[in-house]
Amino acid sequence: MERRDKFSVLLPTYNEKDNLPIIVWLLLKAFTESGNDFEIIVIDDGSPDGTLDVAKQLQTNYGDKKIVLRPREKKLGLGTAYIHGIKHATGNFVVIMDADLSHHPKFIKEFIGKQKEKDYDLVSGTRYSGNGGVYGWDLKRKIISRGANYVTQVLLRPGASDLTGSFRLYKKEVLEKLVQSCKSKGYVFQMEMIIRARQFGFTIGEVPISFVDRVYGESKLGGNEIFQFAKGLLYLFATT
Repeated sequence: MERRDKFSVLLPTYNEKDNLPIIVWLLLKAFTESGNDFEIIVIDDGSPDGTLDVAKQLQTNYGDKKIVLRPREKKLGLGTAYIHGIKHATGNFVVIMDADLSHHPKFIKEFIGKQKEKDYDLVSGTRYSGNGGVYGWDLKRKIISRGANYVTQVLLRPGASDLTGSFRLYKKEVLEKLVQSCKSKGYVFQMEMIIRARQFGFTIGEVPISFVDRVYGESKLGGNEIFQFAKGLLYLFATT
């Protein structure tokens, strides 16, 4: 009998107390409807707004098999959050996504379907092909995002249309290998994951998604992120 797939969702959180109950409810709904086995691993980085208390309440409501809490003392960055989360993941597939409602769990079913088509090593949600898109961004953010993506395409030819997106499905062992090989932090990290995947010869499928800008809280993209992105891009160009 073949082993039933299980999906571990890694949800790094920082000040997401308003969004967390909604995203968890949407995830439960999506997985229940598609009939897939799952767990949601909440990695809270010491949010001062009480996100962890909300997560504990959700765990009480839905059970500790479905809601797994793996908090850390302070903000240590996305890459290390994934490393931390993978250690506790019991699924053979891992979904990474944002907890701020910019990624809708309804697309996960499509990710899973896409993965099965050709046994892809990873499936990436893309805002830049098919009927994918971005909602709630001003023109400046759209230009920065498109521009960053375009420059990266030209320099690195990564074989994927959306490099800075953070809504993806990975085979667990593939994600482990990629995370260990990545040097970047922050905004560039997602891009490096795709570049390294191509280097290792991993196969990449894509699913068009609609990305909705944060409903609650502050967006994390500022001038410093753009500078870090440019720096990271040059680093990857020089080393890959």
